[in-house]
Amino acid sequence: MTLVPHKKAKALKPSSRRPAKELCSECGLCDTHYIHYVKEACAFINQQIPELEEQTHGRSRDLDKSDDLYFGVSQDMMAARKTEPIAGAQWTGIVSTIAIEMLTHGLVEGVICVQNTEDDRFQPKPIIATTPEEILAARVNKPTLSPNLSVLELVEQSGMKRLLVIGVGCQIQALRAVEKKLGLEKLYVLGTPCTDNVTRAGLQKFLDTTSRSPKTVVYYEFMQDFQVHFKHEDGSTELVPFFGLKTNQLKDVFAPSCLSCFDYVNSLADLVVGYMGAPFGWQWIVVRNDRGQEMLDLVQDQIETQPVMSKGDRHQAVQQSIPAYDKAITLPMWAAKLMGVVIEKIGPKGLEYARFSIDSHFTRNYLYVKRNYPEKLEQHVPGYAKRIIEQYKLPE
Repeated sequence: MTLVPHKKAKALKPSSRRPAKELCSECGLCDTHYIHYVKEACAFINQQIPELEEQTHGRSRDLDKSDDLYFGVSQDMMAARKTEPIAGAQWTGIVSTIAIEMLTHGLVEGVICVQNTEDDRFQPKPIIATTPEEILAARVNKPTLSPNLSVLELVEQSGMKRLLVIGVGCQIQALRAVEKKLGLEKLYVLGTPCTDNVTRAGLQKFLDTTSRSPKTVVYYEFMQDFQVHFKHEDGSTELVPFFGLKTNQLKDVFAPSCLSCFDYVNSLADLVVGYMGAPFGWQWIVVRNDRGQEMLDLVQDQIETQPVMSKGDRHQAVQQSIPAYDKAITLPMWAAKLMGVVIEKIGPKGLEYARFSIDSHFTRNYLYVKRNYPEKLEQHVPGYAKRIIEQYKLPE
């Protein structure tokens, strides 16, 4: 039985019943009666990651420890991949496998995940999956704003007491803020790192501007080799260097909420599965607490792992990227490819690449908030983000 929100629960326009206004990330909370708590729960109205880390993990991050400062509270970190990948998964299918195992072992009664609509592979459709088939139908990221929490009322109506939620940082912060009001006996949260989402129209502009064949793109990802990898329907992979993106046309395509976000690593999930801190072809796993370890234990016999590594120095590359993005500089494609090859060979790798990505986005987003929402700057930017940003010289 698939539980999907009623049509009236579709994401509303930010101007309609959206207290965060243009900063709304369309997390879905405001499509439910939990909207009553939005001014406390919304990541873009009331940033409260340190307090919610304490509530969720039993402690907040230690800003004097580099891994805590960058990656949040954790018990363990590793690189991993499935020994037998799931066909059609974006990577090897670790997220889908964990969700299926949680369901089939009876640890949860349902899984909040995101399928796509019948007529658009990139249009998200949040559901509460109750079968492995429904979970598999949700594989592959949808790089658009998604109202995952719009199904929370259905959880209440279904009588479910044990739930797994898969989501990104802004969704999970809102979820944690209302967690105690959901009436659940057990909540597990499986998170993915997230940055630079777009509206559906923004995604189309990105695809039209960047890919050789926008209509056949199945999924894409900004990867550790400093290229965007587009996967096409025929199985081919198209590579576009970061530095060759038409930044002057794309600078404003990302959602204002994503340009104001400082939770790239999904600090409040129990377990995080991404790629940014792992070698190419592997996934990066962060176990934040005992619930996260419990989830990972279910798939230990289906994955191979290796320790995380860190190589290179990100600082110069980050400092150079700040004015390049700020001025929307786009290199000729030949120069972009050459720069990508050089940086891929001598640039940051592993956790240092992850720090590079975090530094680049945090400095960019700090400038965005400072220029567009100066009244929010002090409260909205977490202490850990300020500590990271202080390493760099920013333009006015």
